[in-house]
Amino acid sequence: MPPKSPSKRIFRMLPFAASWVVPLVVFTVPTYTAAQMLDEVVVSASRSGQRSFDTPAAVQMVGRDSIQGAGPQVNLSESLVRVPGLTILDRQNYAQDSQVSIRGFGARSAFGIRGIRLLIDGIPATTPDGQGQGSSISLPSTDRVEVLRGPMALLYGNSSGGVIQTFTKAAPKDAELTYQYYTGSYGLRRADYQFGDTLGAIGIVADYSTFSTDGYRVNSAAQRKQFNAKLEFAPQDALRVNLVFNRFDMPEALDPLGLTRAQLNADPSQAGNNAVKYSVRKAVLQNQLGGSASYVLDADHSITTRAYYGTRDNLQYQSGTQVNGAWTGLNRNYYGVGLQYNARSSWGSVPLQWAAGYEFDRSREFRQAGSSLNGQKTGLPNRSEDNQSDNSDLFVQGQALLSERWSVAGGLRNSSVRFTSDDYYLVDNNDGSGAMAYQSTTPVLGFTFHALPELNVYANYGRGFETPTLAEMAYKNGAGTNVVGQFNTALNASSSQHYEIGSKWAPSKTSRLDFAVYQIDTIDELVVLRSVAGQTSYKNAPGTARSGWELSGSLQFNPHLAFNASASMIDAHYAQAFTSGATAIDAGKKMPGIPQSFLYSEVAWTQEPLSVRGPQVGLRVAAELVQAGRIYANDTNTESADGRTVLNLSVSHRWAWGKGGITAYARVNNANDERYVGSVIVNQAAGQYFEPGLPRNGTVGISLQIPL
Repeated sequence: MPPKSPSKRIFRMLPFAASWVVPLVVFTVPTYTAAQMLDEVVVSASRSGQRSFDTPAAVQMVGRDSIQGAGPQVNLSESLVRVPGLTILDRQNYAQDSQVSIRGFGARSAFGIRGIRLLIDGIPATTPDGQGQGSSISLPSTDRVEVLRGPMALLYGNSSGGVIQTFTKAAPKDAELTYQYYTGSYGLRRADYQFGDTLGAIGIVADYSTFSTDGYRVNSAAQRKQFNAKLEFAPQDALRVNLVFNRFDMPEALDPLGLTRAQLNADPSQAGNNAVKYSVRKAVLQNQLGGSASYVLDADHSITTRAYYGTRDNLQYQSGTQVNGAWTGLNRNYYGVGLQYNARSSWGSVPLQWAAGYEFDRSREFRQAGSSLNGQKTGLPNRSEDNQSDNSDLFVQGQALLSERWSVAGGLRNSSVRFTSDDYYLVDNNDGSGAMAYQSTTPVLGFTFHALPELNVYANYGRGFETPTLAEMAYKNGAGTNVVGQFNTALNASSSQHYEIGSKWAPSKTSRLDFAVYQIDTIDELVVLRSVAGQTSYKNAPGTARSGWELSGSLQFNPHLAFNASASMIDAHYAQAFTSGATAIDAGKKMPGIPQSFLYSEVAWTQEPLSVRGPQVGLRVAAELVQAGRIYANDTNTESADGRTVLNLSVSHRWAWGKGGITAYARVNNANDERYVGSVIVNQAAGQYFEPGLPRNGTVGISLQIPL
């Protein structure tokens, strides 16, 4: 039977999605109207400031209040759990970072972020090959996070299945010092010191934070220290400059590894095989300096530039074999530049807003590896090589208001991505050097129907591509169940077709409902072939398909009571049969690592009216319900983690203190003490798929805002 066309598959989902949407629409009809504005401004889709309601894309913004109220501000998963279509699986494993996926992109990642573009104050935190680290974001100094999903994200180039963009706080007008301290279950300790001031035309925000935990599981303790500083100034009226420096120091993060089904059932707090024996762990030190400048030529034209440079040292001890452990060391330096021209003009009577630009980024890392014993290096390295990736991209995008009811948005990006590897370890007479180049032109086109002042309907199409990362090219599949440390040039870049229909409805200033349904067809999807002792090899699958819907809504019942919710469902499966090693994968099997459904809801009551701008004084009480569906752990779908339902409770109280204030926090996560799997390690060869979530746990904290 021939596959259904994308349009038919999208419309086939609408009746099922409506069974969820209609009740929430009814529930969202406002019973109270206040002055609270929901017209937040976002920049992710258009590369310039625009109301999120008018943006022809699925985009959500998470503000400072949500970031601060969601926990100790250690992991992105704390606050971004409320974004539909975005899944962050909290592994409770700081050696591997959280697993982040958007509409299934990035779910295959064994560690770090893949397939998603990450930007901090406009500076890429994703290397040219598409890998990034969410832990490099300093959440205590973050003002807001924007999450862009769907075809418009493809205009960010290689591996842009979605975009996560963070923005550091603006400098306060008057000098102030902020101190935060959190303590919680399993030895969690978090301290943050922040200073901000504006001196004439110069503003500064500097933030230093520390974090440590003993961990819930054996061999899961971690320590972090982070410094983030932003300097902004305007040497001329037309010129604004931002300089950002970030230092991330994780001297030790122990890795408990995954558990087998039997180990999970017996004791989820234990460590996986050989984790303690070989002291499996990671150490990271990263420094990055970046800057951007915006020059206004006139009222309708401006130029933006950016440049950055960074270094990252990464040393990881792995479980290896039953005889020896293993270690891998990476020393990376990376840099990039970008130039963008923004303009507002007209084509006859049609208003136009457009941007064009060029971006170049390069990452070079020296990789070594060897054996270890009792968590220490032994003997000489058995791997030594230089790996390099770079991209050279041209893009243009814009939007035009065709009439009072219709607008069009689109763009085109041409990307060239190159990889090279120079092998210096030749004593085995096996030269692993190689080079690969990938090129793609990605178009995006969308239309918006402005049906009513409070209702927009849009439809988008885009074509994207995703190259392998250097980490994914670092290993080949060996004989039996082995993975060989050798540069793999047999991997193709995947290409994808994205279709999306959405709507945005804001019946009042205190209520809003966003809905999107999508279909994504991919050729040469990169999938995990085998994962052994922290070393993972990959291959291309001939075809995959994703279809799903996303829903988010907000409502203010009265001046003190508010409700927020988001929901999503996805059917991600292999559209064509293939073999993975000696294993046959049938068409129709679900893609692993992707929760089949997700629901977030929050009810919050505040003592002070919600319409009051700025920090709210008094009591705030909130309850969250988080539900996630089944997650398959392997391509054959023989292993999976059941869904979960988790209740989180929080309370805070703020006392005004002149221009400053004191805020006390308390939070209980998993109040219902659900026993569940937080994430899975896809296709783990030894069957150690499962990483347990935390049982009931609590956090208390205090924040002091002191004017100077």
